[in-house]
Amino acid sequence: MSVSAIVLAAGEGTRMRSSRPKPLHMICGRAMVMHVIHALEKLAPERTALVVGHGAEQVTKKVQAMAPAWANVAFVEQLEQNGTGDAAAIGMTAFDGDDYDDDATIVVLNGDAPLLRPDTLDELVATHVANGNAATLLTSVMADPTGYGRVVRKKDGQVLRVVEQRDATPDELDIKEWNTGIYAFRRDLLGPALRSLTTDNTQGEYYLTDVVASLAVMGHRIGCVQAPTEETQGVNDRWQLALAERELRNRTNRRWLLNGVTMLDPRQTFIDVTVTIGRDVTLYPGTMLQGSTTIGDGCEIGPDVRLTDCAVGSDATVTHTVGTDAEVGPGAVVGPYAHLPSGSSVTSETSTGAFYTAPVG
Repeated sequence: MSVSAIVLAAGEGTRMRSSRPKPLHMICGRAMVMHVIHALEKLAPERTALVVGHGAEQVTKKVQAMAPAWANVAFVEQLEQNGTGDAAAIGMTAFDGDDYDDDATIVVLNGDAPLLRPDTLDELVATHVANGNAATLLTSVMADPTGYGRVVRKKDGQVLRVVEQRDATPDELDIKEWNTGIYAFRRDLLGPALRSLTTDNTQGEYYLTDVVASLAVMGHRIGCVQAPTEETQGVNDRWQLALAERELRNRTNRRWLLNGVTMLDPRQTFIDVTVTIGRDVTLYPGTMLQGSTTIGDGCEIGPDVRLTDCAVGSDATVTHTVGTDAEVGPGAVVGPYAHLPSGSSVTSETSTGAFYTAPVG
């Protein structure tokens, strides 16, 4: 089975109120779009097409520098914002060959869904292939899906179409199941369906959701996989960014707690997804571990410590300290109120005492 992916990351994200392109806003030490790319890990896509637009050069440079090799990212640019259908069609141009490989699966997902789990995408594709679907939608159910496209089903439960909020009838607005904008498609059906899209809607755009209705009308099977709303909601403003950060930090802390790390108060412990921690480590409240920081076995860190891109050896103690790109040797005692500037180090078994600044070099 061949799987490729299209990540839609061309939008301007005006509600972020920022000069930074929306896909590059950071969550737990990783750009938002990079969380989406990492969610593809279990699928090991042959190629990942990243559709860029607003801030295309910045997004491209960041992803080129940070994307894992297995993702095989290729970049295509949507010069005009003509809708998700147009963006998906542009994404298709990144793939070799033609659109007649009915064994190939194309996964389409948004670049602003940082909480998406690899297991969920794996289930989406597995269900899609096992049932021989033309398309499989990832959907969620919520009490008030205002603003989201509703999933309209036939009487037998099959998906008939997805209707956008602004185009929905009153009865359709009462539907609680909403479309997350994440799909698996058969490549041989997606390409022709994209080419037949029109702009006959209130926005005058090419809707990717219209592909679903087109395939359903032709008699093709359309499936669904439901996922929790907290995993599938996008990030459109700073409030949603903060909520996503909190959820991802909870997941990260839970993983470390289950792997032998003690936290006196997980709610006051902040760990980037890029950090590595050994066993029997104790983290006191106010600890922030960022970037590529590594903490050896048996360390005590905190309270009130911020370490960025630092390496701390086993059995060290670091208290009330700020450090960047610094090293702390095994068994060292650092702080309280220490500063570890970039390039500095504290040698093994050293006790710095209070109000200490480490020498550089």
